[in-house]
Amino acid sequence: MAGDRGRGRGLSEPVLQLSGIVKRFPGVVALDKVDFGLRAGEIHSLMGENGAGKSSLIKVLTGVYRPDEGKITLGGQPIDPRSPAHASELGISAVYQEVNLASNLSVAENICLGREPRTRLGIDWREMANRSEIGLGRLGVKIDVRKPLYTYSIALQQLVAIARGLDVSAKVLVLDEPTSSLDASEVASLFVAMKRLRDAGMGIVFVSHFLQQVEEISDRITILRNGKLIGVHEAKDLTRKELVSLMIGREIGEATGVKREVAGTKPETVLTLSHGAHKGNVENLSFDVGVGEVVGFAGLLGSGRTETVRICFGFDSLTHGTGSFCGRPYPLNPKRAIRQGMGHCPEDRKANGIFPNLTLAENIAIVRQAKRGWFRPISRKDQKALAQDSIRDLKIATPDGQKKIGELSGGNQQKALLARWLISNPKLMLLDEPTRGIDVGAKFEIADLIEKLRKNGMAFVFVSSELSEVVQSSSKVVVLRDRKQVAEMPGGSSEDEVLAKIAEESA
Repeated sequence: MAGDRGRGRGLSEPVLQLSGIVKRFPGVVALDKVDFGLRAGEIHSLMGENGAGKSSLIKVLTGVYRPDEGKITLGGQPIDPRSPAHASELGISAVYQEVNLASNLSVAENICLGREPRTRLGIDWREMANRSEIGLGRLGVKIDVRKPLYTYSIALQQLVAIARGLDVSAKVLVLDEPTSSLDASEVASLFVAMKRLRDAGMGIVFVSHFLQQVEEISDRITILRNGKLIGVHEAKDLTRKELVSLMIGREIGEATGVKREVAGTKPETVLTLSHGAHKGNVENLSFDVGVGEVVGFAGLLGSGRTETVRICFGFDSLTHGTGSFCGRPYPLNPKRAIRQGMGHCPEDRKANGIFPNLTLAENIAIVRQAKRGWFRPISRKDQKALAQDSIRDLKIATPDGQKKIGELSGGNQQKALLARWLISNPKLMLLDEPTRGIDVGAKFEIADLIEKLRKNGMAFVFVSSELSEVVQSSSKVVVLRDRKQVAEMPGGSSEDEVLAKIAEESA
């Protein structure tokens, strides 16, 4: 899988070693005696599904969190990073998914910010430019470092962020989802830079949800699941199927799930995408959603499920391909989508769905209010009636509609979001992780509600990290991998058949 990467490095001592790391939060053990070793001159990928412990381990390493147990050594010496700045001083630099630089400043100013070379007269601008050019040269980049950062592409800005991380005497470089906003050519440029650093003896921790990228760049792979260390493997010895199996906790091929046979004539199309793409986010989208259909999106975290939902709803426009909703062609924006009969329950209901300090009644009525216009307010009496109907029909556990929605359980908040859209009679509902963080009983109630509405003609796009939910609820399944659609599978497909497509080697 990894070609000849890692040859000659197998016997080197770790430059960085985390041993027996434990990190607890109230009611949760985020890391349970996790070990992680990084050699000089290797790219070591950290893999795992959502909640596996990757972010917690990175935060312990970079001083954001203090471990409850365990020890960290760097170059054989014990260290105790107390903050990201302290970790950087020790020799551990991190570059995150979002480029956190000052775009209005020059490239050189960004690289040297906070540690500018000085003379008695102030900043030594010539030395700063020279130092920045040398730093970028390590990455194979030659640009005018005096120009503002914003004049360069996101990919080059990412390389500037790496150069800033290397401006100190870094022994370890942590790259946390650095390719999430890059296209294929930009990723290739980043990988060339990473290989230069590796070959110069740098130890690199690489975190990514893109399986193909992990295969291409990694020397070793550490896999976490549910806060525990599952294994450390040479990348060249690990197939994609084995990697996915280790991440999800069972062999692909193990009998699971139930087949849901879907028969009948092709329903009237509600939404369609043909060769759709949004540059840097997702591509190769070709599917349709019909009346009374549930189209499930399957894929690992980072595969492009939420990005596809955003395109459907018009948050992100199509940069390639075509689409239509209820016979009207894209482009679409959320305002038009709502008016034409589309609803959207977002992945993060707390951040992007509910208004926690408003009442349940106000939250439920807000979409209908937006469609009416703010100069025609819904009366308190009508709000109360809408809330009472929703509480009854969706079995929302609350004393009344005047309770703040932020005080309800996750399952009841999710039902309220569904109620918000259902009272506007949508033709299509986009449900992004509607069962995340809710109890089993609420999951069954939401599944039953979706099935009831489907039979009445409503169309759904359904996203869930729990594959069993996707295959059991869907009329057909769109399979995504590395932010590309790689397959469309019929209703009745098993979990194993879908997993096989997710894990399938690229042609």
